[in-house]
Amino acid sequence: MRKYFHALAAALLATLFITACTPKEYVVKPYNEGINIIPQPVELTETTSGAFTLNRNTVFVAEGDTLAGIAKLFADKLMASTGYKFGLVSAPVSSNYIRISVDPSISENHEAYTFNSSEAGIDIVGATPQGAFYGLQTLLQLLPAEVESSKRVEDVAWTIPAVSIKDYPRYHYRGLLLDACRHFITVEDMKKHIDILSMLKVNKLHWHLTEDQAWRIEIKKYPRLVEVGSVRTEGEGFEYGPFYYTQEEIKDIVAYAAERYVEIIPEIELPGHAMAALVAYPELACFPRDFKVRNIWGVEDDVFCAGKEEVFKFLEDVISEVIPLFPSKYFHIGGDECPKTRWKECPLCQARIKAENLKDEHELQSYFITRIGRFLAENNKALIGWDEILEGGLAPSAIVMSWRGEEGGIAATELNHEVIMSPWTTGLYIDAYQGDHNVEPVAIGGYSTLERVYSYNPASDKIPAEKQHLILGPQANLWGEYLYDESIRQYYAYPRMFALAEIGWTPVDRKDFHDFSRRVNNTYVRLDMHDVNYHIPLPEQENGSLDRIQFIDSLTIPFKTTRPVKMVYTTDGSEPNEKSTEYTAPLTFNETTTLKIASVLPSGVLSKVRTLTLTKLDNYTAPVEAIDSVALASSGVYAQGLKFITHKEDVRKVEDLASHQSANMESGILTALKDANKSYLVPGTFDFNIFGTIIEGYFLIPEPGVYVFQSDVNRVWINGELVIDNSKEVPRYSRQDVALALGAGLHSIKYEIQAKVQGGWPTLWNDNRVAYKSYNTPKSAPIEDYRVFHKK
Repeated sequence: MRKYFHALAAALLATLFITACTPKEYVVKPYNEGINIIPQPVELTETTSGAFTLNRNTVFVAEGDTLAGIAKLFADKLMASTGYKFGLVSAPVSSNYIRISVDPSISENHEAYTFNSSEAGIDIVGATPQGAFYGLQTLLQLLPAEVESSKRVEDVAWTIPAVSIKDYPRYHYRGLLLDACRHFITVEDMKKHIDILSMLKVNKLHWHLTEDQAWRIEIKKYPRLVEVGSVRTEGEGFEYGPFYYTQEEIKDIVAYAAERYVEIIPEIELPGHAMAALVAYPELACFPRDFKVRNIWGVEDDVFCAGKEEVFKFLEDVISEVIPLFPSKYFHIGGDECPKTRWKECPLCQARIKAENLKDEHELQSYFITRIGRFLAENNKALIGWDEILEGGLAPSAIVMSWRGEEGGIAATELNHEVIMSPWTTGLYIDAYQGDHNVEPVAIGGYSTLERVYSYNPASDKIPAEKQHLILGPQANLWGEYLYDESIRQYYAYPRMFALAEIGWTPVDRKDFHDFSRRVNNTYVRLDMHDVNYHIPLPEQENGSLDRIQFIDSLTIPFKTTRPVKMVYTTDGSEPNEKSTEYTAPLTFNETTTLKIASVLPSGVLSKVRTLTLTKLDNYTAPVEAIDSVALASSGVYAQGLKFITHKEDVRKVEDLASHQSANMESGILTALKDANKSYLVPGTFDFNIFGTIIEGYFLIPEPGVYVFQSDVNRVWINGELVIDNSKEVPRYSRQDVALALGAGLHSIKYEIQAKVQGGWPTLWNDNRVAYKSYNTPKSAPIEDYRVFHKK
């Protein structure tokens, strides 16, 4: 018996020994397959020298304080996800190492690096420490995406394939604008963006700090800038703020970014977009008054007065405090969208034009910017301005940021000025919609898919080869008007910043959108590890997505996405998951159905679920009266136009409009529907008209069919049913479209307009009409005036 137990114990020990010595097999997740570096390197070759696997004995080799600091940053990061505490030495070792060094001879490009991995170790050589840093970012991207986790991850092989890489950026300027004025960005969230930009080798962060809507940077000589300029009263009545950055917070953010080789460029807007400053110091305006921080988007006519010397003293004082906070050689002064209205009326500005022998107000703006440019040059700063700084003459050495198209950049290079390409016309305004506006969160407008951003080439063919060097690089702009919280800001930034990174770094002949899309799926998982929200392409329909469709007989719906991604759906009312039925072909419905459909990533993460209510009717909805246009004209019962009642006062809730009682009201017949948003001045309101209108009557459907109705008004009823309700969000664009099966004849219609500021958007800027079209046709048009009637 004793021999038996000895034998059993020996067998168990042998088994344990074999198990301990046998490498553990890990299942590679689909999103970790292949090489997933963004941006795509210039040269990458897979070799046969054997993969390198991190373990608890791996050491970093780095000589000198700078490289040792970089190595420690990455060693600490790797320790969080792997659980390994990596050693750091300066003397060479022969195996199990990650060695970083600097050799300026590898490239004239200071961001260049080489990367060679083998079973023995990894050698990274940078042309500068920045290049070595980027080599380590590439190392992270060669590891499984879980390496970005802040907690230890089990069941992952920390293996790096055997590769040889030679890499350097196409452009030395690769940037992102973050707008902290329209909606504030916390210190923590600024750092999160910096982490992601650094991961993507995006090296410039343009920080928009002053605006009509806010002043966000502490200036100690002028404390009222943040005391009153950092808070505004929103159209809904609540205060937003005070939100601003102290100088110590700015130093902290700038240092954090510098450690990650992200250069932060401040923007102090001048001479326009200055309302927040004028609120604090109204004497800086042409015509001082009791200003208020602008609570709607757009541009103010009141700007810094170009005729007052104290304005230049103020701006030089401000700039003198800002310069020490930002080591960057660049300083952005805005220079865009400066109305000349006040300057034309201002005696001091007109006197300045005369004294300086200027032609007009455009040359006055050039004078203003040139003068500020000289001050910046004296302080060793290079001026950047939006492309309006070209108007009236370009300040010496100014760098043009071309945003209204490429034309400003082209014109700047013709004058031998450097340019940063940031045109909204080619998709680089990434606050634009990145999919169908009916399914995406509300945005400022435009259309900028991931593929559109990726397709942009900053090297305009209208700029000759000998001047291409004047293009510093591309920048994406993330304006904040409709980015009401950080989650939605991230949703609009990513993955489009992945595309910006690649167009700024990778040679054109190395770009491939299909492969890029594959790599995006891996980078998504990396963002998951940072708890960052991102856009997943949603299932969309042709000719505009609809969540509510009535149909007769049967209905077939094809779905698409803005880039290839798997779609799954259910028809039993349950929520879809990654194992639900996959969409592979158009879906046909023969009965009333609730369809739930979503996109799913290789990681198993689902997009927002779209719920479509598909209602089958036996017959088209009967009209109030089955009558044609000829019979209407002779009926004597109906007259053209819709009835309206307008309350010329603040009706806070659209739901209260129908029961609202008001002595200050107007009623009548609206014969021209375009006048539905007629403006009424309501005393006591903040520079804006606030009122509520109900419009109702009948509209004529010429023939039976399924019609799509669209509107940006608050609410629309057809045949007594609430069919469009925009009251739950900022009523910007028609986003709650509906398809109704209607019979020929008169159908009742009622719609409500609540004229107010909501989410910074004045609803009076809307079209405020109801449009329609036949189902599955591309374009709608407003209901024609001749189709609407009321009872006499």
